[in-house]
Amino acid sequence: MLETSVRLLRLLSLFQARPGWTGAELAGRLGVTTRTVRNDVERLRLMGYEISSTTGTAGGYRLGAGAALPPLLLDDEEAVAVAVSLHAAAGGTVTGIEETSLRALAKLRQLLPSRLRHRIEAVRDATVSVTGRGPTVDAATLTAVADAVRARETLRFDYQGHDGTVSTRAAEPHRLVHTGRRWYLLAWDTARGDWRTFRADRLTLRVPNGPRFTPRELPDEDAATRVVRGAGSTAWRHQARVRLHAPVEVVADRLTPAAGLLTADGDGALLETGGDSLHDLAGFLGSLGVGFEVLDPPDLRAHLRELAARYASAAGVSG
Repeated sequence: MLETSVRLLRLLSLFQARPGWTGAELAGRLGVTTRTVRNDVERLRLMGYEISSTTGTAGGYRLGAGAALPPLLLDDEEAVAVAVSLHAAAGGTVTGIEETSLRALAKLRQLLPSRLRHRIEAVRDATVSVTGRGPTVDAATLTAVADAVRARETLRFDYQGHDGTVSTRAAEPHRLVHTGRRWYLLAWDTARGDWRTFRADRLTLRVPNGPRFTPRELPDEDAATRVVRGAGSTAWRHQARVRLHAPVEVVADRLTPAAGLLTADGDGALLETGGDSLHDLAGFLGSLGVGFEVLDPPDLRAHLRELAARYASAAGVSG
């Protein structure tokens, strides 16, 4: 028979793999009697784990959410994934979790076998993170917004617009969306009676939250698509619609989610994008390495003609 401490860890690992078990199933997995299973379950309860039990032919045991966090029994791939994620979080766009992530990573590395530590260190040494390219958002803000989404509670907050003005808003939160550089909240603005996209780093939440609401369905697209389109309408000084002469799959590999909204358009692709200046926008489109046609705005077409004449002259090509 296994030692009691080893058996309890095995029992917890079984509950993590599947929350509900019959007493006979657990006894068979652990190689003990059902009486021993009952005693072990009681020991776990005394340690703070919520384990419910039911009697009868369909009865058994079920692990619930308790006051204590059960020991995490991870396989090799899961351990590496958690470590890499913690390393990335330490240099990400969420303020306030950097130190927490590093502490958790240090604890995890102490427990890892040598073979896994080498794998994680190899990933760390071969990886370079480009930080500081976008504004950060407080972790407490993201948590509070996520809680409101789950609880279906109206959010009340002060919001700073792109022009610096601050307004008080009330909105029914739908989803948090991360584009790679920024966090956005997609919500139904109750005063304006329409969907709105808010930058999470510009939110100052008010407490308490407003009343509960019945969730609304997005009319015709998913949250990520609507946020990319909505964010582009306010984030860029110059907005553009461009037809790309390449399959959408080819272009998608060359764009980040923050670059704009990409959709299929026959044999090519349609890109809704923008930039802070026409010159930057023209350079970005040229860097894609595919032919393109500017549908809007006319100012961008005029700027491209000017650039084309300048480049032709530089190449010694007469008009």
